[in-house]
Amino acid sequence: MGESIVRTVLPFFSKHGICFAFITRCPKSMFVTDYQEMVQQGSKIHDKIMHSKANVFVTFGHSYTMNYLRWLTYVSYWPSIKWKTKGKVWILTAQMDFTSYVYQRAWDTDIAHGALTFAIHSSHLPGFQKFVENRSPSNTKGDGFLWNFWRDAFKCVFPNQVQGEVMEANCTGQEKLESLPGFFFEMSMTSHSYSIYNAVYAVAHATHAMHQTKHRTMEKHLTLLDQNQWQLHYFLQNVAFNNSAGGKISLNKNGELIAGFDIENWIISSNQSFHRVKVGRMDLQDPHAHFQQAFTINDQDITWPHWFNQTQPNSVCSENCNPGYSKRVKEGEPFCCYDCMPCPYGKISAQKDLDDCYKCPDEKYPSKKKDWCIPKNISFLSYKDPLGMSLAFFALSFSLITSLILRIFTKFQSTPIVKANNRSLTYILLISLLLCFLCALLFIGRPDNVTCLLRQTAFGIIFSVAISCVLAKTNTVVLAFMATRPGSRMRKWVQRSLASSTVFSCSLMQAGICAFWLGTSPPFPDVDMHSVTEEIVLECNERSVTLFYCVLGYMGFLAVLSFTVAFFARKLSDAFNEAKFITFSMLVFCSVWLSFIPAYLSTKGKYMVAVEIFSILASSAGLLSLIFFPKCFIILLRPELNKKGVLIRGKTQSGQM
Repeated sequence: MGESIVRTVLPFFSKHGICFAFITRCPKSMFVTDYQEMVQQGSKIHDKIMHSKANVFVTFGHSYTMNYLRWLTYVSYWPSIKWKTKGKVWILTAQMDFTSYVYQRAWDTDIAHGALTFAIHSSHLPGFQKFVENRSPSNTKGDGFLWNFWRDAFKCVFPNQVQGEVMEANCTGQEKLESLPGFFFEMSMTSHSYSIYNAVYAVAHATHAMHQTKHRTMEKHLTLLDQNQWQLHYFLQNVAFNNSAGGKISLNKNGELIAGFDIENWIISSNQSFHRVKVGRMDLQDPHAHFQQAFTINDQDITWPHWFNQTQPNSVCSENCNPGYSKRVKEGEPFCCYDCMPCPYGKISAQKDLDDCYKCPDEKYPSKKKDWCIPKNISFLSYKDPLGMSLAFFALSFSLITSLILRIFTKFQSTPIVKANNRSLTYILLISLLLCFLCALLFIGRPDNVTCLLRQTAFGIIFSVAISCVLAKTNTVVLAFMATRPGSRMRKWVQRSLASSTVFSCSLMQAGICAFWLGTSPPFPDVDMHSVTEEIVLECNERSVTLFYCVLGYMGFLAVLSFTVAFFARKLSDAFNEAKFITFSMLVFCSVWLSFIPAYLSTKGKYMVAVEIFSILASSAGLLSLIFFPKCFIILLRPELNKKGVLIRGKTQSGQM
């Protein structure tokens, strides 16, 4: 029976997440001849139960199995471990009952207190308890079982059944059955008694039906003893009747009782009275009933073993894994024994006891405790953002300063310091710097198709124009110095507008790169959900990173070329030599954009855009301040130096030196 139950029932427990700490089998025999082996096996089972973390034990057995469980408490190899020190809850099948051998009458009954058992549904039979109370050897003849039971139950002997002196008292036959302990003898009808009662009536109804059939076939002379016993099985099928308790009793086509189960809670009081309290029911008569309707239990009515102090016991080998953790099965232990491991980065578990953590949707991110997903905030560098507001303020401020400088230069356009070193280049450079400051505003605000197309291309072309102007001005200084030497052939290069050609050709090259970029892989508005954990970043996707770095690389090439030429021309003798200032301005320009690359690659989200805006503003401001502020100082504060005579005198003094 045990192997069959393990094969059929165990998968259902596993399906619902219940595992067994161990499965063992009780010894079959309890005869004296097997005493030594029985003690060894019982001791191992008892110690295994006591040392186990499990608090609930499911027992499959027969009516006498309870006798063996009571006997376990006395055979442990470890007498210091008392059963009472560690409570256990027993769940017993319907075949089991609280029975005792005679020698177990005085044994401890705590093992059964608080047990839960399934029992065939039973009802109270009127007159049954009165019938039991009236049973005694004095009014019963021919019932040897009752005489033997009376003698063992009351520890007495009948005078007419023994000879000589005996230690026990004489049985009077007037002893009261209700005086016996409840766990030793129950006055009320148990489910087993109720089943026997119904079985007798079922056989009686089947026999009556069979007898009636024989009469209808005119075989009136056959007696019941002449009929084969197997014929009775046919009439037991689908038999139905109402018993004296008003209960409907019916058998199916296999002769099996169609009945539900009561869930009983065994309670043993301090005065050794035994009570069966019905705390639930399992109804099997309606095959279409939902499980929650078929199975009901009221846990508030359950009395648990004393050790649990009337709190619902837990029988787990691992505590529940809270949200934010997942289960990891312990090696070599049942599947329900596990460790709780924190969810890895980027994953969560929103429920208890999940086998594995999972990722949040792209539009959400894990909380700090990794127990729920938080919606991500939409992020972009906006004008309402303090950072965006500050950068916009500086861009507009530098634009205003550039406009003022341009106004000063146009107002004093006839003065020597403005006319020196190509006035037209100066105007182009100032206008390109003004546009550089303004193009920074394209990077602020919610990205759309227009701004994404214009951002990098406008920035690249305008900056190329500005650097080309700086390169042309540097070349002008060098050529002008060389043209002043007697017999020099450089005069024709100065007069052929080399500066304009330099600006146009260098800018055209950058415009060609940007046009190719827009024609093949144009930037577009995109959503980045992965770079920043807690944000959905709205950005412009450059699409072709190679072309983006080609634009930056070409700007860098022009800047290095301008710096090199200006560096070698910085010591040329000229009272208004711009090469010194261009050298410092290009040094600042190159430093800013060399720092831009690692800073740009190490930041994410809106801060990448902020780094590029800062580089645009810083490099443009460096060009503006180092090239034009000294000239503005002379024009506005030292006008006596802004004269042709001073310019010629400065050149003469430089030549004498």
